[in-house]
Amino acid sequence: MSSSLTSSSSNAASSSTSSWLKMLLVSLYIMGIFQLILWACKNAYEIRLFAIKEYGRVIHEFDPYFNYRATEYLWANGYKKFFTWFDYLVWYPLGRPVGTTIYPGMQFTSVFIKQFILPDWSINDICCLVPPWFGVLATISVALLTYECSRGPFDSILNNVPIVNVVYRNTFPPFVKLIRKYLVKLTGSAWGIPSASPETKSPSLECAFFAAAIMAIVPAHLMRSIGGGYDNESIAVTAMSLTFYLWTRSLRGTEPNYVASVLSGIAYFYMVAAWGGYVFVLNLIGLHASLLVLLGRYSTKLHRAYTLFYLVGTSLAIQVPVVGWTPIRSLEQMGPLLAFGGFQLIEICQVLKRKRNLSTLETWKLWIVVFAGAGLALVVLTYILAPTGYFGPISSRVRSLFVKHTKTGNPLVDSVAEHQPASPGAYFQYLHDVCYIAPVGIILVALIYMNDSSSFLLVYGAVAYFFSHRMVRLILLTAPIASVLSGIALGHAWAWCLESVATAQPS
Repeated sequence: MSSSLTSSSSNAASSSTSSWLKMLLVSLYIMGIFQLILWACKNAYEIRLFAIKEYGRVIHEFDPYFNYRATEYLWANGYKKFFTWFDYLVWYPLGRPVGTTIYPGMQFTSVFIKQFILPDWSINDICCLVPPWFGVLATISVALLTYECSRGPFDSILNNVPIVNVVYRNTFPPFVKLIRKYLVKLTGSAWGIPSASPETKSPSLECAFFAAAIMAIVPAHLMRSIGGGYDNESIAVTAMSLTFYLWTRSLRGTEPNYVASVLSGIAYFYMVAAWGGYVFVLNLIGLHASLLVLLGRYSTKLHRAYTLFYLVGTSLAIQVPVVGWTPIRSLEQMGPLLAFGGFQLIEICQVLKRKRNLSTLETWKLWIVVFAGAGLALVVLTYILAPTGYFGPISSRVRSLFVKHTKTGNPLVDSVAEHQPASPGAYFQYLHDVCYIAPVGIILVALIYMNDSSSFLLVYGAVAYFFSHRMVRLILLTAPIASVLSGIALGHAWAWCLESVATAQPS
């Protein structure tokens, strides 16, 4: 009896020690990943200081110097005079109303830093270092986006396509089971292949680190965030990545996340104030939300997320003088506006269906009546507004994405070399080996690790590739998505090695 009690006490003590040791190792492992992410951020900052260390705190190139001069005027005269400033010294002898024709986000950011964070620094020094600072913030934003999009539960896009999903459910799980069976029989290991759909196991932190490490040094982003290169894109990539992170964060779980949805609209407003590429961000999120509806993944959560994003973002965007009312007048932004209206109609149908307990046939009749009525009203409204010139034309830069870049009708746009299509060599120059790793990531996301959030990466990847292929300067847009997809591929490779060799679970 005494021997049995002693043995039980010994086993309990051994189990407790093993549990504490495991907890310690896990804590050290996670701390190590965070240290590696900090290391990536440090490298992102150091590599962007090369020009400053070599030549000093000097603004270089024409556009950065123009932006610096506008920042100086804003700091010296205040925002009221800035928005009414007509500069007679540029575009001489015509001059230019600078305050209402530029995206002022970068100027206001620099003045804010000068006013509240670094009052002893000169405007010149702050402007020189804004690109490296925001290069670090872009690295962090991409890490957050990767972390959010590599969280479970997961599904396959094949399981969301009608007819294809029937074939998928009846063939894929048995096929995976058969592969595991023969691998175990031949090698004694399943080689890290999960026995079922990977709903919980996902190396989110590892993926975030690899994505941050790539974003820190990828030339596609470096070319627009070097110290002294005080251009709009240097802060716009950060604003864009942060908007995408908050958008995907608002889609986590099953319940609406009102805070993340509102914050995504605010981040989008900052993107609008920073760069004309905000049209890309707005259309991309609208396209993603619409795709989720087509895949049968509509929910109240999605309705609340997109509605709040659009309402908050658009109501703030129209406050930017250079933008004004274009979000509800420009043909380039009609898609997201129509998506917003469509979401309201869908939600009305869903509410009526629940309240009236409608059958499937009655629900279809309701949908036909609601959407036919809305479509008719839209046609009448368009017929009334179109002759008045209410709808703005598509800009020449956007036209150049769909027609040959030398035939847009705008000589200024046609003459710019970076508006020409990208070549395969350009992709390798600005993305290097990421060109080969990112496709692995997009295949993993599409076939195995897809959910409401990660499906955004599929849309982003396809659209960014199309536009960058049409205009070489837009390879900049591929930097975040290429980093995220490569990070997911490398993170899962690392997790597979960890499980196969050390039989340890990923983070």
